[in-house]
Amino acid sequence: MPLVRAQTEDFNTNAIVSDLTKDRKDIGAIVTFTGLVRDLPDQSLQSMTLEHYPAMTEKALTKIVDTAMQRWDINDVAVIHRVGELKPADQIVLVVTLSAHRGDAFSAAEYIMDFLKSRAPFWKKETTSDGEHWVEAKASDDDALDRWE
Repeated sequence: MPLVRAQTEDFNTNAIVSDLTKDRKDIGAIVTFTGLVRDLPDQSLQSMTLEHYPAMTEKALTKIVDTAMQRWDINDVAVIHRVGELKPADQIVLVVTLSAHRGDAFSAAEYIMDFLKSRAPFWKKETTSDGEHWVEAKASDDDALDRWE
């Protein structure tokens, strides 16, 4: 059963992978992706705040994970996305895919991340020395979805 959560607390990748693989002998590949909050190139990021509607977010994340599990031979998945106020270098997202074969695990992880970036209902606000502003969607994130059609 996939683990799908939006939470304010930080996560421990090793503990999550350990929980997912405990007593399993059908796993041949584990792909993990951890996204971090990065500083802005042209100004100093003080914080990023992610807002969401919990029921809507959980439904959207679950749909992304379910679709990935239908497209690839995946044994299990974990997706944790943090919300609330985060600082540069904080962990923001974790995607773990488990499969018998690496190709399926890599493809599913990439698919999940591409869809999280463009289809997950999170609203991001950046705070810099210039003030606060909402982050707009990037065309490059939408373009990344084209390869999955």
